[in-house]
Amino acid sequence: MPEFKVYKNSDIMSVSMGVPPGHRHIRTSIETPEGVLVFQEATIAAIVRAYTTIKTHPVTESVKLVCSPLDTKKKGYAQYQLMEADDADLLFPDDEGSL
Repeated sequence: MPEFKVYKNSDIMSVSMGVPPGHRHIRTSIETPEGVLVFQEATIAAIVRAYTTIKTHPVTESVKLVCSPLDTKKKGYAQYQLMEADDADLLFPDDEGSL
């Protein structure tokens, strides 16, 4: 079982989002007391897509995304994408980080 760390707003020191010099895609950096988490655009886009689905769908209450290689993809998309999974094997820790 993976170890969980639940981040509250009070745990986040800053969030930086933008296109780094020499790059084409957005990066998101989240600064915490333990270090900085950096996410590529494809990761944030997948999270936003899942969030939007949950908030706007009349029935869907959860989404699990799994890393999947794509056989075919649109130009500009990464080879590996976080795609919606069919299984309901969701990981939701409580506020202390336990299942």
